[in-house]
Amino acid sequence: MEKLFKKTYFLWLAAGLCCLLWGSAFPAIKAGYSLFEIPSGDTASIILFAGIRFFLAGVLTLIIFSVIGRKPLIPQKSSFKRIAVLALFQTVLQYVFFYLGLAFTSGSRGSVINASSVFFAMLLSGVVFKMERLKLNKIIGSIIGFSGVVLISLDAFNSTGGGIKGELFILISSVSYAFSSVFIKRFSEYDNPAMLSGCQFLLGGAALTLFGLAFGGRLTEVSLKGITLLVYLALVSAVAYSLWSLLLKYNDVSRVAVCGFMIPVFGFFLSALFEKTEIGIVSVISLILAVSGIITVNIKNNKTEI
Repeated sequence: MEKLFKKTYFLWLAAGLCCLLWGSAFPAIKAGYSLFEIPSGDTASIILFAGIRFFLAGVLTLIIFSVIGRKPLIPQKSSFKRIAVLALFQTVLQYVFFYLGLAFTSGSRGSVINASSVFFAMLLSGVVFKMERLKLNKIIGSIIGFSGVVLISLDAFNSTGGGIKGELFILISSVSYAFSSVFIKRFSEYDNPAMLSGCQFLLGGAALTLFGLAFGGRLTEVSLKGITLLVYLALVSAVAYSLWSLLLKYNDVSRVAVCGFMIPVFGFFLSALFEKTEIGIVSVISLILAVSGIITVNIKNNKTEI
């Protein structure tokens, strides 16, 4: 399995599938707010919606990969601390801010801003945790890509005249996800990545669900369409995060993270298609900058290192 996951063609195919699934989550979540009649200001219900999704994702992850591996994925006692850390960063913090952010901005804008997680993951891996060398092209690429995030955030401020709350929340979500990417790489040395993903989804989803219920969150309008969408979102997490975790286990963080440029591509255009929003010139330029920055990071440069 290790040789297969390290092959470039398989890395790009597998990462492409993950990014397509994640990209589809942007319009799907927005549709979920509509189907379950959750207003943008109802924080408790938004968090409850997220919690149910991720608890279900945890159940599906453990079932699917137990069947694939032909043995149950059961955590060891020593794994609980690592699962708790991942649940905090990968599910609780990331998705509280992500779901709240999407309640206040469009899916297309959110998908571009979410691409900043690629650069944060590289910087954390190279500078903070010293897991790999940070080359000059990675720094330049990070600056180029992050400028796209700044541009679309300023555009949101000017167009709405009411601040950038949604964009800021998604940016915080991206930082949390970057931490989780580094942690999953390190923790996979000790535990099965699929087990870690499944258990942290269960723990994080349960915490979000209880929090949402405690503060009065409710899904008042429940329909077959809504339940189907919820199951789809759970499958997105179960398949994409587990597969992504396996890629991180066998490759450098930067090599996998750079594939994330496909998330804003899929998310931007799928959101524009399903939300029927106008694609403005600033949004397109921001997307180009984000993608250009990630491609720059992927340019091989063996001479200059920081």
